[in-house]
Amino acid sequence: MTTILVTGGTGTLGRAVVARLLAAGHDVRSLSRRPPADAERPRLRSYAVDLRDGSGLAPAVAGVETVVHCASSPRGDTEAAGRLVEAARAAGVRHLVCISIVGVDRIPLGYYRTKLDVERLIADSGVGWTVLRTTQFHDLVLRLVKAGARLPVLPVPAGVRLQPVDVREVAARLVELASGAPAGRVADLGGPEVRGARDLVRDTLRAGGRRRVLVPVWVPGKVFGALRRGENLTLRHADGTRSYGDFLAERSGGGVEAGGGVKAGR
Repeated sequence: MTTILVTGGTGTLGRAVVARLLAAGHDVRSLSRRPPADAERPRLRSYAVDLRDGSGLAPAVAGVETVVHCASSPRGDTEAAGRLVEAARAAGVRHLVCISIVGVDRIPLGYYRTKLDVERLIADSGVGWTVLRTTQFHDLVLRLVKAGARLPVLPVPAGVRLQPVDVREVAARLVELASGAPAGRVADLGGPEVRGARDLVRDTLRAGGRRRVLVPVWVPGKVFGALRRGENLTLRHADGTRSYGDFLAERSGGGVEAGGGVKAGR
């Protein structure tokens, strides 16, 4: 089986990718700044590496055939990816697989521009590469609503729709791609339905037994203009199967009735 390195191996996506790679019989290396003390398992080796300065990166990449780049940070992603690419080239890595976001080339958000720069670095690396763009994870939607629910009145951006996807389905697709040959930019992966932001917030609060006053807010600017146009959606690639309602029901033990979403056209 292939030796595969997963950057950000202790993050939400990285953990799911590592688990699926191990289940498929691969030898896996998990790279993160602070690996847990109990991280070592059969066919899993954990490396403490900070991609911001590259410390410890060379031995982590040595002998690796494929790298799945899941690590991400609000700052320094481009520099981190550059260090990873240099180390991968030096180690003779044959395949770089990178996760990205639907709309990075259409939504003028700083973080998205950085993700697009990372895509270009990977594509220009001289190493075989694959890039998968996905819509937002269910976990991110939940985290954002929880943060907003600290206030008694919760503003919700009007006219914004989301197409959240389950992180385990993203992990399964990344493992499939990492197990194959470099494929360049592959088809996007989106969740099975498109939901209005207000509906998602309402269902999340209901699942947590919370009540808040929801106030629709028309947010000006190019970023929210792009979101209102649906530049964050991939309607032709609504290939996920687990809806946000399914996600909430699972987390709450099945006690949630989520509002219906519009099935995204395939």
